[in-house]
Amino acid sequence: MIADQRAPRQGLLATDSLRVEFGALVAVRDVSLSLAAGDLLGLIGPNGAGKTTLLRAITGLQPPTRGTVHILDQRLRFPASDPMRYIGFSPDTPWVYEELTVRKFLHLIAKGYGLDGPAIDESIDFWLEKVWLLEKANQKIKALSRGMRQRVSIARTLLPNPAVVLLDEPAAGLDPAGRVQFRQLLCNLRDQGKALIVSSHILADMDEYCTHIAIMSAGSIVQYGTVHQIAHGTDVRRCRYSLSLAHPVAALGELLSSIAGVDSVQVDGQSVSLQFFNDKEQAAALLAELIGRRIPVASFAPHAVDLEEVYLKTGIRQVD
Repeated sequence: MIADQRAPRQGLLATDSLRVEFGALVAVRDVSLSLAAGDLLGLIGPNGAGKTTLLRAITGLQPPTRGTVHILDQRLRFPASDPMRYIGFSPDTPWVYEELTVRKFLHLIAKGYGLDGPAIDESIDFWLEKVWLLEKANQKIKALSRGMRQRVSIARTLLPNPAVVLLDEPAAGLDPAGRVQFRQLLCNLRDQGKALIVSSHILADMDEYCTHIAIMSAGSIVQYGTVHQIAHGTDVRRCRYSLSLAHPVAALGELLSSIAGVDSVQVDGQSVSLQFFNDKEQAAALLAELIGRRIPVASFAPHAVDLEEVYLKTGIRQVD
């Protein structure tokens, strides 16, 4: 195995055997995870899985029954400790002061973090622009839609520029254009080197911005890995490819299976799915091989990640 020569990324968040109990109910069951700079973890699971409780325990809002949380290698202690200032948390139901304007509300938040001076207005304008609310800065929050309030909550979370960002159902209430903008914001925060956890039921978007996925059920993380690992299995050297043909080919399954490196062939008329090496050069060689064998390939591409399909295959039941 060739050693990774890249500089190690800074570890920003780590939990070790984190457990939260409410009497006989185990809401979070011995969860251990770690995130480095640039990691964006998508947390998915049914209602009642423990996602919100896990996020609250990481932020210090919910004391754990046992286990530890470290932020930038500093242990988080309860009820309050210094590492909390490095965490930003946006709950699924944002709290706001409805009678304040957006700008005055963010000024209040800034003072709570000890931020003051002329630079704070510049910072508020910066984050309002990032969440597409700059034109609403002087409007009272009570006049805003649910989606706009969600954006105010995200701006509030990002205002102190935390290293670790936790967002609980942040896309709830956003319209389609808002979801596109939100994905862009998340990718930008990830590229800045922050560590993020996003809990969401909107799985269709998550493969576009997440680096890792954790599937949670009954307080436990039942699957964890990169988006590719979750979608295609733990062998990152291989992935599935989708092909469409211009016309049907007799005995196509046997023909494809005879090609070195190809397996798990599925043929449905002129649509084909197969497993092959996850490498651009080898994929190009495979396409050349198919054309050389006079297979009428109309399209050829890696199989699109479908987290909804992966999630449904886990068989996790919804908790009402």
